[in-house]
Amino acid sequence: MTGRVLLIEDEQNIAEAIRFLLSRDGFEVEVQRDGVAGLQAARAAPPGLVILDLMLPGLSGIEILTALRADPRTERLPVMMLTAKGQGRDREAAEAAGVSVFMSKPFANAEMRAQVRALMGM
Repeated sequence: MTGRVLLIEDEQNIAEAIRFLLSRDGFEVEVQRDGVAGLQAARAAPPGLVILDLMLPGLSGIEILTALRADPRTERLPVMMLTAKGQGRDREAAEAAGVSVFMSKPFANAEMRAQVRALMGM
């Protein structure tokens, strides 16, 4: 695993906040703003962790997660899914697709940092 995080998030303010937070902890954060570009980036150079929004243009977070789990190169990649919709069916769909951690927005910075460190094995 590396200290590189791929953040797939279309909301610019949220993406910048997460990038800033994790960069301060020493992580290298690549941001992709749509599902297709995010999946391509994950496949081209698998990061140590993917942080994935549920609702994205192009491909949904569930579609990306399903594709990552189907690829032997990324099937074990830790994936944290974020959603503004904390609905049970979203969580169930993410868990069925193989998500590592599901987190609802808004989230506490300390919780985000702790989850990222845990998923990165740090």
